[in-house]
Amino acid sequence: MCIEDSRISVGHDAISLKSGWDNYGITFGRPTSDIHISRVDLQASLGAALAFGSEMSGGISDVHVDHLHIHGSSKGISFRTAPGRGGYIRDAIVSDVQMEDVHVAIEFTGDWSSHPDEHFDLSALPEISGITLKDMVGKNISFAGVLSGIDGDPFTNICLSNINFTIADSAHSASWSCSNISGYSESVFPEACSDLHSQSSNSSICSSTLSYHALATA
Repeated sequence: MCIEDSRISVGHDAISLKSGWDNYGITFGRPTSDIHISRVDLQASLGAALAFGSEMSGGISDVHVDHLHIHGSSKGISFRTAPGRGGYIRDAIVSDVQMEDVHVAIEFTGDWSSHPDEHFDLSALPEISGITLKDMVGKNISFAGVLSGIDGDPFTNICLSNINFTIADSAHSASWSCSNISGYSESVFPEACSDLHSQSSNSSICSSTLSYHALATA
């Protein structure tokens, strides 16, 4: 799937990548993969400009996103899941992003707890790993990032690199909020939370493991 050279303005999520909901998505087992999104202007006044999940039980992987312009949105980039989803979101890279007038620039949440019915298994925990966000600038941002994994099922290998957000004067003093998250950050302003300060001597955690099949076939 390739989305290019488009302008999308909506009330809720502008682009949302999904792959099935709870046990139905797990059973059907058809992942969303090999996605390329480039040169897109996005506005989502009450939602996220670009959302992954929360219905991701069949798996989402190998996603390459670049050259986004995000403005006038509640959330910029959002990764969503919950206990009971199962599945995974992994091997995704988002780069070259400009944001203006966004409430939360980067969101990871493991508490998107809506379910289609009672037939879900809370022990089906999702895997969120290998996500790289880099080369981003933003102005009039209220919160740089709210990153919350799942207790006992942390989100891992999250990389932030070369990010510079100008926080709105009226914003809360805490630019980042993190829990149950691990990974690495480099050249991030305001400085990212300590959960993303890896002790590794190198930044290999930031290397994308994408197959780039989408790029090769675009």
